[in-house]
Amino acid sequence: MPQSVFAPPDELCISLRENMATIELRQVEKKFGPNYAVRPMDLTIKDGEFLVLLGPSGCGKTTTLRMISGLETVTGGNIYLNQRNVTWAKPSERDIAFVFQFFALYPHLNARENIAFPLQAQQVPRSEVNRRVEEVVRLLRIEHLLNQRPGSLSSGDQQRVALARALVRRPAAFLMDEPLGALDADFRETMRAEIKHLHIAQHATTVYVTHDQIEAMAMGDRIVVMSAAVVQQVGTPAEVYYDPANLFVARFIGSPGMNLMSGKYAEGVVVLPGGGRYPVPSEWQPILSSALNGSGDVIVGFRPEAANVSEDAPIPAEVYASDLHGGFNMLHLDLGDNNIVHARTNRQISYPIGTKMRFGLDPAMVRFFNPKTEAAIRREVRQ
Repeated sequence: MPQSVFAPPDELCISLRENMATIELRQVEKKFGPNYAVRPMDLTIKDGEFLVLLGPSGCGKTTTLRMISGLETVTGGNIYLNQRNVTWAKPSERDIAFVFQFFALYPHLNARENIAFPLQAQQVPRSEVNRRVEEVVRLLRIEHLLNQRPGSLSSGDQQRVALARALVRRPAAFLMDEPLGALDADFRETMRAEIKHLHIAQHATTVYVTHDQIEAMAMGDRIVVMSAAVVQQVGTPAEVYYDPANLFVARFIGSPGMNLMSGKYAEGVVVLPGGGRYPVPSEWQPILSSALNGSGDVIVGFRPEAANVSEDAPIPAEVYASDLHGGFNMLHLDLGDNNIVHARTNRQISYPIGTKMRFGLDPAMVRFFNPKTEAAIRREVRQ
């Protein structure tokens, strides 16, 4: 990822760290008529945390953000900011800054005037406005943009001005709704680094909405994965990637998502499509036996990097396709009956389509799921 284009001086970082915030959602829900936009959820966003709300369109992540901001009223539950109940407080009473996807800059004002506007609206003295504007423009290194209007700025520069306008208020928390969605790919990568660098420098509580799981993995301290108005899992990027709570998270997180092989478990072995047999690691055998009442249908999950190609590996497959990803090959392997899984392999070794091969799995990276409930089978079920 590109380096951030700024390195904020220590004195600026300290001066912008005046307000901290812990945000709590207690059984917060939102309904439109009989339909849930967000089902009752409990969530605590820790002081100084960068929390990402992640999920497909319509899952409820933006509605959740708007309820925190006060732009959307709740149907039920309570929202607390630093232990103060703000459920029915106006947005202006919550000490929260909102950064939108489409910048929302005033086109008739130049960059300096856009940045200063929130302070002028609060009737902050002019000397204080000038001082705080100078601080944030130095922080973001946008001094050269101050006299330009939004229409003459690139998308990346417009987003920097929008960030500066949010920062100048010194809010208790930042809410960001897909702020990079309107940027080109190159700008997105650069701005990802800048926003994360800025967050670390300020230690400011940030709630960030995105549908881009790569963005979420790169930026979040924790990720809240949502689908169909329900929180599916809350965890660190490593937890949601390596230890998904259910099949939705397993499929949604990762590019490609987690490989999922359906089979039947009995006596320490999962029989796979095409007749392959996967010997279950010894530490998992009592867990599966307990969860499946001795035997039954199960789904074996693993990431592409967990697969190891070798002649004496237990699982037979045929190369369906092969993609070069620069530093590695991504093999698409057919287990039989067009059941395709993906495996990362050495980029220097060629695997022509139709090649018969075998692969095994890193035991530490294998996960199991109940096909009826779609929930992960956890190690904690060990008796």
